[in-house]
Amino acid sequence: MELYKLCENVYYTDYEQRRDRPRLGYIKGKNFSLAIDAGHSDSHVQEFYELLKKNDLPLPQLTIITHWHRDHSFGMHAINGQSIACKETNDHLREFIAQQNPQSDQEMLKNDDQMRYEYGDKPIIVKTSDLEYENKLIIDLGDINIEILKAPSPHTDDASIVYLPQQKAVFIGDGSSGRIPDWYVDPIKGQEMIEFFNKLDFNFSVGCHWAIENKEELIETLKREYH
Repeated sequence: MELYKLCENVYYTDYEQRRDRPRLGYIKGKNFSLAIDAGHSDSHVQEFYELLKKNDLPLPQLTIITHWHRDHSFGMHAINGQSIACKETNDHLREFIAQQNPQSDQEMLKNDDQMRYEYGDKPIIVKTSDLEYENKLIIDLGDINIEILKAPSPHTDDASIVYLPQQKAVFIGDGSSGRIPDWYVDPIKGQEMIEFFNKLDFNFSVGCHWAIENKEELIETLKREYH
């Protein structure tokens, strides 16, 4: 794993297919710092934190969860500070926790190579976020304002994106992907997402499992996928 600089005080990691590790984001504010997504496991979190320390960056006091899927939220129990997610994300996590048991965890590991590579013999620990928002939340990091926005998405009904208007950057999680497990692309949701991003002013979009794109490239990608 490596840490890359997107623009002043804004960073991201690379993604890894073998263990289904998405990009993690990081924003260094004057008063406190913030991470985007909690990763796949406690090991993912700790490797991320080691990168921050290596680059003389403080650990995040807040971590925003873009959606409930395991590779974005299962490391939440190991983060520094507090986590933030939308209500729908926590609803999904509560449902998962209610159904979780040792047998279901073993089945998950047995049937999924990426989970098995990530976890080995470690337990799967799932929790809900410490803080919850609905529709929109604005956070002032001291010198950087961020907006957490509930977004339409063909991937999941709990997509949150992180918008940095001053830096003209947006972290979009997996929001532009198709539905799992069949990767069905809903053209209506896709069009709603295109309209959503068209209204934002940004130069960089950071997705969790694909290349960094500017606004024009992202919109063109979405149009190819959903038309």
